[in-house]
Amino acid sequence: MENRVNIARRVMLGLAAGAMALGLAGPATAEVNLSGKTIEWIIPFSAGGGSDTWARFNAPLLSKYLPGNPVVVVVNEPGGGSTKGTNLFAARAKPDGLMLLGTSGSTQFPYLLGDPRVRYEYKDWKIAMAGPTGGVVYTTPSLGLTGPDDIAMLKDKELVYASQGATSLDLVPLLGFRLMGFDVQHVFGFKGRGDGRLSFERGEVNIDYQTSSAYIKNVQPLVEAGQAVPLFSWGVLNEAGEVVRDPTFPDLPSFVEAYQTLTGNVPSGPEYDAYFAFFTAGFPAQKMAFLPKGTPDEIVAAYQKAFEDMKTDPDYLANAEAVLGSYEQVTGALAQALFEKGTTISPELRTQVGTMLGAEYGVKLGED
Repeated sequence: MENRVNIARRVMLGLAAGAMALGLAGPATAEVNLSGKTIEWIIPFSAGGGSDTWARFNAPLLSKYLPGNPVVVVVNEPGGGSTKGTNLFAARAKPDGLMLLGTSGSTQFPYLLGDPRVRYEYKDWKIAMAGPTGGVVYTTPSLGLTGPDDIAMLKDKELVYASQGATSLDLVPLLGFRLMGFDVQHVFGFKGRGDGRLSFERGEVNIDYQTSSAYIKNVQPLVEAGQAVPLFSWGVLNEAGEVVRDPTFPDLPSFVEAYQTLTGNVPSGPEYDAYFAFFTAGFPAQKMAFLPKGTPDEIVAAYQKAFEDMKTDPDYLANAEAVLGSYEQVTGALAQALFEKGTTISPELRTQVGTMLGAEYGVKLGED
């Protein structure tokens, strides 16, 4: 386990190289006291998915280490590919430390693509914590596959995928499956990845992916029961910015390896560039916790200190890898660097993906 954690930390340090030079240390937190308060942690997804699992694991520990030990309640506000709950946070959150937002790539992508449903501005917020994650694609044994080596069998199958929407985190599988040449019907409108998994369990869809925390908790038992077949992980980035195997799932090929198994070639070209851009925004910088615009620096620092302190808690040390995988949650300069990476994309790639979504899926995005 130690080796996997160390690998994950080196990956994070590579992604955030130079970030410590930003000098983002926070001020003292002595004046902050949240005793007797209730903090709402808004999760703009349905219960049971990766973001919900992530927040519910962290919430009691955050309560334990924030000044005054306030109650931290996870509030699910799904809808609109996560834009509904995020818009709610942007409109209602006061700068008093009593409302926290948890975002994922599904929240970043509509923002990056100019989705007209977005009424929030990431640059307004102050980041309290960032945590990369991964994800695993799996299918049903009823298609005849027994493991990753059989992935080529999917080339002539009609696949159905339960999607939150073309501008959600499900854009990564949309672009990835398209690059692989799979025939996939993306059924839009699901409120969270947890709902997608339930649809898979009911036999309504035959290919799915879950972020690492949800996969470990909810899909691994299906694999062990012979009801799901893992195919590949999205992978992680190493210090050189290359896709390598996810240390949480070292026995599974990365997306790049799976592509090579299918085609005999290393992925390249404009379509891969688009996939890679959204993979980077969606996974190395996926889970982030924010406080609203105008939150005093001492409150931000109190949250950051609590997130750091809880990582030494015995319960965290005993359970974090089993729940979250081999990914380190970070604050300060490292979190800021991941925040910037996850909310930035070149205009050229934005236009390329937006044009494709409009032409092939009828998705209309906002103007630049």
